[in-house]
Amino acid sequence: MAAHAGAGGVRVLGLDPGSLRTGWGVVEPGVGGRGLKLVACGVLAPPPRDPLPRRLRHIFEGLGQVISQHQPREMAVEGVFTAQNARTALILGQARGVALLAGAMAGLETHEYSPAAVKKALVGGGRAAKEQVRTMVEALLKQSLPAHYSQDVSDALALAVCHLHSRELKSRGLS
Repeated sequence: MAAHAGAGGVRVLGLDPGSLRTGWGVVEPGVGGRGLKLVACGVLAPPPRDPLPRRLRHIFEGLGQVISQHQPREMAVEGVFTAQNARTALILGQARGVALLAGAMAGLETHEYSPAAVKKALVGGGRAAKEQVRTMVEALLKQSLPAHYSQDVSDALALAVCHLHSRELKSRGLS
């Protein structure tokens, strides 16, 4: 699969998986490697009353379409975290597994980041509020996200941005 990206850069798909809403965002380095460029973003939202297997299928097929249309080369996903409710954690894990499978089937290199690592990379502190992350994502992409875009979208974009910054640091031997 040929990935499109700015000069010498790599196009990255960031994912914030969930069984009711999976946020996604595709980001690449800007022209000449300067800044970042938002390629596309959105939310996959299966009908909430559908049984879990149908919702997971919706997410899997939707991610397949996103990957096919935008042709990222790498994927950044939130790493496993502990939830207060075991049932919620299990369902989230299943949605995450479907997202990882969609990326693997498309041949994407997958990278995982903890929520604290993403917040630290973007805002400078691992305990930053979600609103701070969204504000920083908008600043780095030099555009405001539409008000109707959920936190799922800004979290997915934050993962993509975090990964691009991590790649840049590694290429400079700073990480």
